[in-house]
Amino acid sequence: MILLRKISSISLLITLASFIAACATAPPRNAFEIAEDNKIELAVIQKLADDPNIYARHIEVSVRRGVVTLSGFVFEPGELFQAIQIAASVPGVTTVNDQMELEVFGRGGRGGGGGSS
Repeated sequence: MILLRKISSISLLITLASFIAACATAPPRNAFEIAEDNKIELAVIQKLADDPNIYARHIEVSVRRGVVTLSGFVFEPGELFQAIQIAASVPGVTTVNDQMELEVFGRGGRGGGGGSS
């Protein structure tokens, strides 16, 4: 009887964990969302490249459902914060996820950390 309860409890926990995992997974993007994300990505890249105060060659941009992720590195703190502000100013951007690093004297380190919108 006790063994049956333990098996029942374990089975219930596995089922519950499966349901939670299924709900936590985002559905795949449709063609419209992919096209919009591509448009936003190109706009962010262009705005970063057009800014004379940012050396954008080392900044990578990716977009998923309007959330822009900036990665790579910059050389000045001002470039890091300006890149975040530029990305946030592009129409369609809902959030900016900052994953950039600040290179100081050839040494990497975490940048501003955190997001902005």
